[in-house]
Amino acid sequence: MPEKIAGLGELAFNLWWSWHPAARMLFKTLDRQVWKESGHNPVKMLQELPPETLAAAAQDREYVHRVDAVLSRFHREIGSKRGWFYEAVPDPEYPPIAYFSAEYGLHHALPFYAGGLGFLAGDYLKECSDLGVPLVALGFMYPQGYLRQKIRADGWQEDTLGEVLDRKAAPITMVLDETGNQLVVKVPFIEPPIHVAVWKIMVGKIPLYLMDTDIEVNEPWNRVISAHLYLGDLEQRLRQEMVLGIGGREVLKTLGIKPSMLHMNEGHSAFAVLERIRARVADGMNFAEAAAQVRATTVFTTHTPVPAGQDIFSFNLMDKYFEKYYPLLGMDRDSFLRLGITPEQPTAGFNTTAFALRMSAYRNGVSRKHGEVTRRMWRSLWPEVPDEGAVPIEAITNGIHVPTWIEPKMELLFNRYLGPDWLAEQDNQMNWGLIGEIPPRELWEAHSWLRIKLLNYIRSQMHRRWTEDKVNPINVIAGGTLLEPTALTIGFARRFTSYKRAALIFHNIERLKKLLHNRWKPIQIIFAGKAHPADDEGKRILQRIFNFACDPEMGGKIAFVENYNEMLGQYMVHGCDVWLNNPQPPLEASGTSGMKASLNGVPQLSILDGWWLEGYNGRNGWAFEGRSDAEDAEAIYTILEQEVVPLYYKLDEKGVPLEWVKLMKESIKSTAAPFSARRMTKEYVARFYQKSLQESPLAHK
Repeated sequence: MPEKIAGLGELAFNLWWSWHPAARMLFKTLDRQVWKESGHNPVKMLQELPPETLAAAAQDREYVHRVDAVLSRFHREIGSKRGWFYEAVPDPEYPPIAYFSAEYGLHHALPFYAGGLGFLAGDYLKECSDLGVPLVALGFMYPQGYLRQKIRADGWQEDTLGEVLDRKAAPITMVLDETGNQLVVKVPFIEPPIHVAVWKIMVGKIPLYLMDTDIEVNEPWNRVISAHLYLGDLEQRLRQEMVLGIGGREVLKTLGIKPSMLHMNEGHSAFAVLERIRARVADGMNFAEAAAQVRATTVFTTHTPVPAGQDIFSFNLMDKYFEKYYPLLGMDRDSFLRLGITPEQPTAGFNTTAFALRMSAYRNGVSRKHGEVTRRMWRSLWPEVPDEGAVPIEAITNGIHVPTWIEPKMELLFNRYLGPDWLAEQDNQMNWGLIGEIPPRELWEAHSWLRIKLLNYIRSQMHRRWTEDKVNPINVIAGGTLLEPTALTIGFARRFTSYKRAALIFHNIERLKKLLHNRWKPIQIIFAGKAHPADDEGKRILQRIFNFACDPEMGGKIAFVENYNEMLGQYMVHGCDVWLNNPQPPLEASGTSGMKASLNGVPQLSILDGWWLEGYNGRNGWAFEGRSDAEDAEAIYTILEQEVVPLYYKLDEKGVPLEWVKLMKESIKSTAAPFSARRMTKEYVARFYQKSLQESPLAHK
């Protein structure tokens, strides 16, 4: 790198750039085509740019000034120990809080996520950085990601491994040991031994350490433990979760990090609790004392509203891996296994969610409704509590990281009318009243541009599949090449599983066709999402929708866009006109895609479940009660026919749908603050972290 712009290299290796548009523009303006071809990955881009491009940039005085300005802000923010946390929390000089999650959705250049759980974790790290919350995060390096989705010409999803992550061309760095080699840590108490290489991603101020088992010292069956997310084989899944929990604690210990408390994002990392207890028993405590101290400094967030979503391992399998571990905790076998059983099914096996709930003092669901569902589902763990409402599981509704999910064009509009400090005050509901000051035409033109941007992106993806992959022409048609730039565009992007009911809108085909083919007021629907490799029912639902997209009678107005990822998700929540969501209640724990759409002025048409029960106010979208499939489909058709379509196509003399824009403004105004990650993070600190930190022996040293 030329000396004058050498700071770009430093900036590229901190994901701070991913939620600061001025930083992204530094890379984008070097070469827009290379930026696009790199997948918006500045590390890869800088490696691929010819030296003369960088040399020319270093001679551009204006560009150098912009680099200096962005780097000055970057160093000021990253280097500062001040922030909301240090102002809000008494005596804030705590050791870091350890945050464990099986997946992180940070950027599409880092495919370490499968869905909403990962994006929630990624947004949380970013917001903790913005607020100065002292966090250190643990997870896995998944070089093969989750799965790469390819749709055959008959509509069946093929689960293929994605390209193996090129670690040298990603915003990720090796953690080195004292000899200058990559740090490799042996996971304790697992035989034959498993080792993990350690990598680091900087998410603003927050270090995220990732473990990688794909190293030569491991046996072949151990090397694949971290190959990709959510291994289907139960024994491998158990080994993966042991590496995450027990190995993650060992990594922190090796790095000299002594966390003040633990926050587990779902039960996959529950075994981290065991290592915290074992260390205290080794120091002379008995199990009861150690467990009490660990419990008082542990937070557990559960996202799963159904028993089938829990990880349950047979007692024989637990014995195979933990037989020598039980005594290290000061426990016998039966006492240990009882911590993971459920009273309703005591012989089913060791349930990691039940274990995590028992071993945490602070527990929460991810919406008010999900809190109710979780208390009902796990009431048997507290038989002494007479009232279901008193079961000690709280609710902290999920939120989204506003700087990540706001579209830059919309952000510029907000800067103009909400004032330059609106982002700093994003969780202040009063500030959002200024949305009303935006002229309707400006908001509508910005959104219309984003819709066209979405359709152009879809077409470019299909063009690539046609020219490079030589796909069947039917895939090109079904993939959205016939979508119209001015038609009312409905988006549906979810994991394809039966309770999400992706095909519900096809319940009455003839009625749907009338909506699609209305000559003057047509609609079109874009679907995206992946079915789990083992979920054949989800794949059949996907296949059915794909086949509708291929049907000439649908007029090219149904599209299924394959290989849903964070980038496509961004385009969809920015560019669709309506966000559709119709799961079977109460199975929507929270749902964050609708929040992202609402933030960008895309109103939601959704069943009253998850976050929408709290977000819907009668003026910011549409809602219906969950009943049978037939009744719910009827509700969707009626709302579309009588409310959505007429409102969308009611234009003034300048072609602006004034009443629709009013709805867009209310959607933004009513949801941006209460469903921001800032509100969520502050709530975790106020309700859980402050109390837990006061119980931590490390917090008083």
